[in-house]
Amino acid sequence: MKNLEALIGEWSIEVDLPEAPPGDMGARMTIEWMTGEQFLEMRWTVPVPEAPDGIAIIGFDGGRGTLLQHYFDTRGVARVYEMTFEEGLWTLSREKPDFSPLDFHQRYEGRFSHDGSTVDGEWQISHDAGATWERDFGLTYRRL
Repeated sequence: MKNLEALIGEWSIEVDLPEAPPGDMGARMTIEWMTGEQFLEMRWTVPVPEAPDGIAIIGFDGGRGTLLQHYFDTRGVARVYEMTFEEGLWTLSREKPDFSPLDFHQRYEGRFSHDGSTVDGEWQISHDAGATWERDFGLTYRRL
């Protein structure tokens, strides 16, 4: 869990969608340790009605042998993503049913800049059980 220290802090969130304005639109995310430093808590707000605010808890699941992100947002969506964080690469993937139906598969890959000030990434989506993937949207985090 100590390797997740690079995620700790306050971040701006920039979404790359055709209908979204470019740059910083005021979306923010805070990531901090929960008491005991066994779990990370992520909270984000997005001042765009179409985009949800939310919370996620990250921790290690010994039964699965992997990091998990438990995700909840203001739309009422609850999901579990398997997560890796190694050598500056942050991945999230959802390819198994969990709290909600698995109508599509998702994955995120974000790469940390050398100085740790930026995570530049992209969400992808698959509607055919992972056979083909397409870009859903870009997502960049900038340390504040």
